[in-house]
Amino acid sequence: MPIRVPDELPAVTFLRNENIFVMTSTRASVQDIRPLKVLLLNLMPKKIETENQFIRLLSNSPLQIDIQLLRIDSRRCRNTPAEHLDNFYCDFESIKDQNFDGLIVTGAPLGLVKFEDVTYWEEIETVINWAKEHVTSTLFVCWAVQAALNILYNLPKYTRKTKLSGVYSHTILEPLALLTRGFDESFWAPHSRFADFPESVIREYTDLDILASSEEAGTYLLASKDKRLVFVTGHPEYDVGTLAAEYLRDRTAGLEPALPVNYFPDNDPENKPVATWRSHGHLLFSNWLNYYVYQITPYDLTIKDIILTNTDS
Repeated sequence: MPIRVPDELPAVTFLRNENIFVMTSTRASVQDIRPLKVLLLNLMPKKIETENQFIRLLSNSPLQIDIQLLRIDSRRCRNTPAEHLDNFYCDFESIKDQNFDGLIVTGAPLGLVKFEDVTYWEEIETVINWAKEHVTSTLFVCWAVQAALNILYNLPKYTRKTKLSGVYSHTILEPLALLTRGFDESFWAPHSRFADFPESVIREYTDLDILASSEEAGTYLLASKDKRLVFVTGHPEYDVGTLAAEYLRDRTAGLEPALPVNYFPDNDPENKPVATWRSHGHLLFSNWLNYYVYQITPYDLTIKDIILTNTDS
């Protein structure tokens, strides 16, 4: 089944050009199916690019998914037209009384910013705490992982001395976990962050299961036993050229960035990179939607509190 999105959202044309089945709201309205309601809190500056990346991953599922885009920063966005935000994004006040099957919180370019200096930190706290009663399962990506671990587990901010950038090999730690079902024992995933997630700290101060990690990049995939929380420290949603664009942007700005690891063929930025993480990214999101959302979410989302009964790993 397809992703269900507003008729005029740019992602419709973008993803159809990739032969991805996208259903507009007009067509979906005639189908007698209760779609999964997934809220996407987009914290990235280039909103449209990020929408395309996540909607692409959510499309790899037999389930019909109703996407709602959310923003919590009311400041003028330099990288996304105001008309796009006005037409396709909602604010928190308009949805706070609703329940959702899933919530995705994207990364943000805030790796070197203290939590207390983040302009919308209070809003982030509000959404994450609201999700406890209004969302079946929440998936945090990159910087959002750091923010959520602080808000939910009171973990301090751990910052690397140098930026972690590149595509790294990861190993499955829990072969029978549903979230990693179908994964190869070793798989690749991109990272682009200053944040650090010490495995020893996570094991000592949280009740989360560490499902996958990397010798070079560290902890990668975490999940709560009740399936309501998933943390992905990398960027499985990245396009093949995203790391290249970040590298060139930083180099143009005079930041002297290191070359992304395992990314450019022969470590030559003139060579076109090859995506080695697409299958993993699609499978990760497909498993999350199936085992962590669809299998345990109530059919009637008007129930005030989300009640989960299936806590298998």
